[in-house]
Amino acid sequence: MRSEILTILHKAKGKYVSGTYLANKLSVSRTAIWKHICILKNDGYNIDSKSKNGYRIIDSPDLLTPGEINAVLTTKTFGRTIKYYKKIDSTNNEAKKIALDEKAPEGTIVISESQGDGRGRLSRGWYSPAQKGIWFSIILRPDFLPQEAPKCTLMAAVAIAKAIYTITGLKVGIKWPNDILYDGKKLVGILTEMNAEMDRINYIVIGMGINVNILSQDMPEEVKDIATSLMQITGKKISRLALLQQLLVELENLYTTIKKHGFSPIIQDWKKYSITLGKNIKVISVNETFYGKAVDIDNFGALLVDTGEKIERVLAGDVSIRPAK
Repeated sequence: MRSEILTILHKAKGKYVSGTYLANKLSVSRTAIWKHICILKNDGYNIDSKSKNGYRIIDSPDLLTPGEINAVLTTKTFGRTIKYYKKIDSTNNEAKKIALDEKAPEGTIVISESQGDGRGRLSRGWYSPAQKGIWFSIILRPDFLPQEAPKCTLMAAVAIAKAIYTITGLKVGIKWPNDILYDGKKLVGILTEMNAEMDRINYIVIGMGINVNILSQDMPEEVKDIATSLMQITGKKISRLALLQQLLVELENLYTTIKKHGFSPIIQDWKKYSITLGKNIKVISVNETFYGKAVDIDNFGALLVDTGEKIERVLAGDVSIRPAK
């Protein structure tokens, strides 16, 4: 109910909306509307109430609630179904449950103001403080084959890089396979997980963690030297809502491109943002470690590394890459 009230008030663009209109629109009493307005005020919304005029929003807290998102959303599918939490262990874990148990529609997002057990690839932890970043997962139900799924990470990385540039003007780089960096420090992590059968995908969940307004002094000591945030880079607070809205647009556009033309255009875009290709790297896997030059990615998203003796094909899986010293 409060989500619907917020959406109506936001779309009024600062004009008053009468309690009678809200009550009729939402099929409740004016008293029920008043009670929800009081709760919204307690949550930090600056809502002006005037007798005979109704209600209008003057200012909103920095929250990513369904009401806030719906008020600015321009996508057709992505983000149209929202599962919102103030705190959760992991948006990916919750998205997988929803995708399997509730048959959530494609484009459903699970978003939380904070995560207690955020994680990245190889089960690494991800620092996810309240209202300081964008911590969310999106559910996809594509009709391509399971072996194509890893390329969804490339799609997400390109979408994030484009959205960050649109909102902040920053040109970020993509480190294969799933990190976005600025000046050598991690800004974004992506985790793609899949449920599939031999010849079909039941669902793909792409989790994204974007460090938006985290101050350096707020970061744990173990990540201060390797991670950063958009606020630290730009020196100003960034609208999480604007960035999320733009990211959903970019994701939907790229996903539409994939369904029409395959992954080839996305791979070409990914190469433009890559900070891995052309670099000498160290590849660390469970069974071996080797050095070489990252020369390309193939049509399946695998990294091609020239060791000087042969071209090694590296899959994301349980592999880490480091700059070669």
